[in-house]
Amino acid sequence: MSKVVWKASPLIAPVPAVLVSCGSVEKPNALTIAWTGIINSDPPMTYISVRPERHSYNIIKESGSFVINLVPRSLVRATDFCGVRTGAKMDKFKKLKLTAKEASVVSAPLIEESPVNLECEVVEIKKLGTHDMFIANIKAVHVDENYIDDSGKLRLDKCRLVAYCHGEYFDLGKKLGNFGFSVKKKKRK
Repeated sequence: MSKVVWKASPLIAPVPAVLVSCGSVEKPNALTIAWTGIINSDPPMTYISVRPERHSYNIIKESGSFVINLVPRSLVRATDFCGVRTGAKMDKFKKLKLTAKEASVVSAPLIEESPVNLECEVVEIKKLGTHDMFIANIKAVHVDENYIDDSGKLRLDKCRLVAYCHGEYFDLGKKLGNFGFSVKKKKRK
């Protein structure tokens, strides 16, 4: 296989496309983030990377909290909109008919239409260059009961979550295996 060498760039794909809510229930704001992930299990920790010139940057910095709202297919248009429009000039929640719901721990609101919401409390802001990374503890997780099966298992596969890949959004597709399937012993007949 022949490969071409490009200059260094942030080219890990796909990544989650999430709506990050901040502010308050009375004055909510949302921005689209694709640079996020889990960085620790115990305590549960995550991050979002935000450009300092973004309207939401100072809201998050001053409040010390945000909510990561997972994006199902039904919210992909709102997610794109929140990535290209600023909350400094409009109420995105009102414009997009999103519902701001009070969180259980942090001051930032949840987006009710999201199937899973992670309440996050900022513990560190790391200046990186074009973006600053907000490192946060996940303080609570809200899950729409429609995605919990009879045995109590979270069925994220039923949420129709969205991924972002090099400027395009994708609906997550077919299951390919379970964790550990490559080493699982075959059952004897």
